[in-house]
Amino acid sequence: MKKIIIIIALLFALMVFILLFKKDEKKEKIVVSEVTHSVFYTPWYVAIEKGYFKEEGLDIEVMLTPGADKVATSVLSGDSQIGFSGPEATIYVYNNSKQKLISFASLTKRDGQFIFGPCALKDKFNVTDLTNKVVLAGRSGGMPLLMFKYALKESNYDENNLIIDSSVDFASLSSAYISKQGDFVNLFEPNALKLEKENYGCVLASLGNISGVVPYTTFYAKEEYINNNKDSIRKFNKALNKGIKFTKENTYEEIANTIKSQFTDLSIEDLTEIVRRYKDADSWYESTYMNIDDYNRLQDIMIYGKVLDKKVDANNLITNEFN
Repeated sequence: MKKIIIIIALLFALMVFILLFKKDEKKEKIVVSEVTHSVFYTPWYVAIEKGYFKEEGLDIEVMLTPGADKVATSVLSGDSQIGFSGPEATIYVYNNSKQKLISFASLTKRDGQFIFGPCALKDKFNVTDLTNKVVLAGRSGGMPLLMFKYALKESNYDENNLIIDSSVDFASLSSAYISKQGDFVNLFEPNALKLEKENYGCVLASLGNISGVVPYTTFYAKEEYINNNKDSIRKFNKALNKGIKFTKENTYEEIANTIKSQFTDLSIEDLTEIVRRYKDADSWYESTYMNIDDYNRLQDIMIYGKVLDKKVDANNLITNEFN
């Protein structure tokens, strides 16, 4: 009798294993090419870590692909199905080749840089404090520099009143500032917090709060892929919206603990602080909905920065069918 019970128990366990295996087997794999790995994209990682994509039957593989142009190339070549970067890359592709990379989900709603400089200006910083000072703002043609110049415009401040150093590449901004090449520097996290903890200065302002709302990063795919995989795109958006909702509704500490396995190089205290900074800066949209006015404003910024001659019809490059 004991042997029969053991056999039945083993058979039951085997059936459970087979059912679970079949369930996993049905998950659709989607490769997402990600422009950089940053706390700035917190709701995206929340959706991954909370298992929201798995709940929708999607197996997400994230592929780090530095450079928005390289992300777009990855999607066009088929190395990834979905790209995650600034949508300006999709505009360049469309203008150069008429190939359509369609943005179907928004995430960040403003620039994620912080103006960093002397702590004496903390809590009282004004763009006029930049007068006759050298600001390290990234390379010419890049979105960080375009957004900085547009922020000055939005503040009714003439960029000729300061010295913009565009000779330093993105990866070298911190070291250039430490070596006193500039009086101020625009930094993403965690670089800003790192310099702050090393007593090189303080975060003075969110550049995104000055420059205003734009779809700074979006998820996009080839038009053909979207047309052939509408259910998958709908599920993707549903999972991402859950990540956004969780991020909006929970504390800095709860959010940081949720995504800590994504940022093992950061202490939980530092991660919590960075989450706080981005959440307090109102960095994320309320949902994945693609706002056409915001998208056109991004194009205005590109035209102002002389990297775009004229606007494309936004309806050619965005969709809200899945929102």
